[in-house]
This record gives sequence, structure tokens and C-alpha cells, in this order.
Amino acid sequence: MNINLTLIAQAVSFAIFIWFTVKFVWPPMLRAIEARQKQIADGLAAAEQGRSALEQSHKQAEVTVNDARGRAADIVAQAEKRASQIIEEAKNAARAEGEREKAAAQAEIEQEASRAREQLREQVAGLAVAGAEKILRREIDARSHVDLLDAIKKQL
Repeated sequence: MNINLTLIAQAVSFAIFIWFTVKFVWPPMLRAIEARQKQIADGLAAAEQGRSALEQSHKQAEVTVNDARGRAADIVAQAEKRASQIIEEAKNAARAEGEREKAAAQAEIEQEASRAREQLREQVAGLAVAGAEKILRREIDARSHVDLLDAIKKQL
């Protein structure tokens, strides 16, 4: 065998192999590679979309949390304001009740004092009448009159 014939036979076999590979093997490999590239590109796009959606969700959650904090602060401020109003109303009601009780006690004291004065008047009048009666029953004597007045003073 000649090197030229072997070389030509190998070149022809290699050419047939290349043709066979290009015609039958290469297209499915290219389709598989393209499908894989498309799948990777789709996965990367989905990952990018997911990341952007996650960032957007974080921003939206942050806005929602800030809004909730603002509303909570407003509710707390309103509750504190209402609590101070209730306390002030209770103080005012207590003052008014104290004033009413004070006025009622003052009126009761005045009534008691009036009753005591009336009783004292009645007792003084009774004692005066009793004293006058005793004076009139006795003879008019200065010494007995002084003794009688002293006794009346002791009773008062």
C-alpha cells in the first residue's frame, strides 16, 4: 500500500465522517444546545423578574409597614388625647361634685345652726319665764334676786 492511497482513503473516510456528523449528529446537538441556552436564558430572565418582584414586594411591604406605624401612632395619639380628656372630665366632675357636697354641707350646717339657735332661744325663753316665775313667787329681795340670776346663769 501506498502512503498516498492510505492518505487519500483516510481523507475520504474523514470527509464522510464529517459529512455524516454535520448531516445527522450536529443538528440535534445544536438543537439541544439552543434549547439549553433558551432554558438558561428563560431561567435567568425569570430569576431577574423574581428578584425585581422581590425588591418591589420589599418596597411595598416597607411602605405598608410605615403606613401601619403611622396609623398606629395616630391611634396612640388619639387614645392619649382621649385619655387626657376623660381625666379632665373626671376632674371637672369631681370638682362639681365636691362643690355640690360642700354646698349641701354648708346648707346642712346652716340648718343645724338655725335649729340650735331656735332651741337655744326656746331654752332661754323657758329659763327666762322660769326665772321670772321664781322671782315673782318670792318676795322682791335683792339678795335672793342675785342668787336666782346666778342659778339661771349656771343653767345657761
